[in-house]
Amino acid sequence: MQLVREKTNPLLEPIADHAWENRTVFNCGVTNWQDKVVLLYRAQGTENNVSRIGYAESTDGVNFTRLPEPVFVPEAPEEQFGVEDPRLTWLGDTCHMYYTAWGPDLKSGRTGVDERGFPYTWIQVNHASTKDFKTWERHGMVFDGPDNKDAALFPDKIGGRFCAFHRIPKSMWIAYSDDGKEFGDFVEILKPRDGCYDDLKLGAGGPPIRTEHGWLVIYHGVDQNLVYRLGVAMLDLEDPSIVINRPKEPILSPEEPWELVGDVPNVVFTCGTAELGDDYLVYYGGADKVIALARANKQELIDFALHGE
Repeated sequence: MQLVREKTNPLLEPIADHAWENRTVFNCGVTNWQDKVVLLYRAQGTENNVSRIGYAESTDGVNFTRLPEPVFVPEAPEEQFGVEDPRLTWLGDTCHMYYTAWGPDLKSGRTGVDERGFPYTWIQVNHASTKDFKTWERHGMVFDGPDNKDAALFPDKIGGRFCAFHRIPKSMWIAYSDDGKEFGDFVEILKPRDGCYDDLKLGAGGPPIRTEHGWLVIYHGVDQNLVYRLGVAMLDLEDPSIVINRPKEPILSPEEPWELVGDVPNVVFTCGTAELGDDYLVYYGGADKVIALARANKQELIDFALHGE
C-alpha cells in the first residue's frame, strides 16, 4: 500500500521575508483542534540558523494560514542550537509537546569541535504544554541525551501509567511513567531489519493512533544509503511493547524533486497525522526543506498494518 500525495504539494515552503523561516520549513507536529488541522512546524532561517517552531492552521487540511512569528523559540541553555521536531498529544484540555532540545554538551563540559568539525552537542527530549498554542509552560527534560530523539506521548494511559515512544540509537523504544515526568521501564520494540528499507535506523513519527485492532504506528526508517521512508506497524492495545505486525514494504518513499533535493536529500519524515472524514492526513517534511501531505483511507491503512507482509 502507498500513501497518495496531495496534488498541490508542497503545502508549506520557506518565506523569503521571514528571517526565521526563509531557509527551511519541515517536520511538523500535527493535531486536530477546534475543527482545524494545526501544524507546529520546525523552521530555520538566515537569522542565525537556529530551529524555531512556527504555527499554521487549516479548515480543509490543505490550505494553511501561518503566523508571521514563531510560537515557540529556544530559551533554556540546552536549547541554544534549536527546538526541533515537535510531536503533539492532547490529554484533556491540554496539548503536550515533546520536542528535541539541541544544545552544547553541558553535561560533560566538552567544548570545541569533533573530528567532523562540528561542535560537541547534547540532544535530549524536552516537554512543554499549552491550551491555546499562544502561551506555553515548560516542563524540562523527559528523555536524557546524548542522542535521544523521536519521542511521542501516547494519547491514553497504559495500565494507569503514561507511555511514550523515544529513540535510543538505532531503534525505537517504549517507556513508562507514573507521573509523566520521570520515565523508565524502557523496552526496545522496533529495530533495524536486514534487507529492508529500515536496515540502518528508525524512529517514531507522531503519537500512535488508537484503533479497535491496536495502536497504529507510522514511523520513519532509514537504509544504508541514508534514504528516509515511512512505514507502519500495529501494536497491542493493552501492551504496546507487543508488535502485532510490521510490514516489510514502506508506505511512502522519496520520489518528488522536493523530496530528493533539499537541505538533506532523499527524505520523507513525519512527526504527526491528522484525521479528516475517512482519511488519515500524514504531513511530512520533504528533504528537510518543505512540508507536504499524503493521504490514506483509514481502513485501508489499518488493514495493511494488520495484514501486510
